[in-house]
Amino acid sequence: MSKRVIRALYDDNTITVYQAYNNIIAAPAVKQKTFVSPPFKIERMTWIKPSFLWMMYRSGWATKENQECILAIKLKREGFEWALNNAVLAHHDHTLHGDFKTWQKALKITPVRIQWDPEKDLFLQPLPYRSIQIGLSGIAVEKYINDWITDIEDITPSCQHIHQLLLSKNIDEANALLPAEKFYPIPDQIAKNIDATSGTL
Repeated sequence: MSKRVIRALYDDNTITVYQAYNNIIAAPAVKQKTFVSPPFKIERMTWIKPSFLWMMYRSGWATKENQECILAIKLKREGFEWALNNAVLAHHDHTLHGDFKTWQKALKITPVRIQWDPEKDLFLQPLPYRSIQIGLSGIAVEKYINDWITDIEDITPSCQHIHQLLLSKNIDEANALLPAEKFYPIPDQIAKNIDATSGTL
């Protein structure tokens, strides 16, 4: 089983996560330093990702439709950890959830979902460990846009620049521009709840 760890750009107070939207949603979010509803749909589940390269994989380096704007969102660490502490895995795991019905019931009443997907390298190929995706719904979305976000930056030009360096085979230069993501420590109880691997890689 590949390891499941949270790696992120963070400081003492905040952690950076990434989302991709079209400009209709992204522009007012950058201006207001939070998401504005409408056009942002507060009633929908919204997925945040601490992994920059997983976001590049998901958005095709900001080329996919409705994912042309890459946003770097700074969250309060206490908000991020609230999300982890109020989460359930998006897929059933009998060792964590017991029977299938218990997990289904938890899905309906828990505002956050966790998904572990293979991390990506600079060429967007899978690495032998997994990165976290966090789906927020209901009260978690409300807390996200009203309480947790401290800053939103449109980093699309930087993403496009790194991609162009890759295409022109300037690998070292591209690699030097990646965010300095490092292991994000979480309490043992939260790690157990979200099926994270203890310790670093």
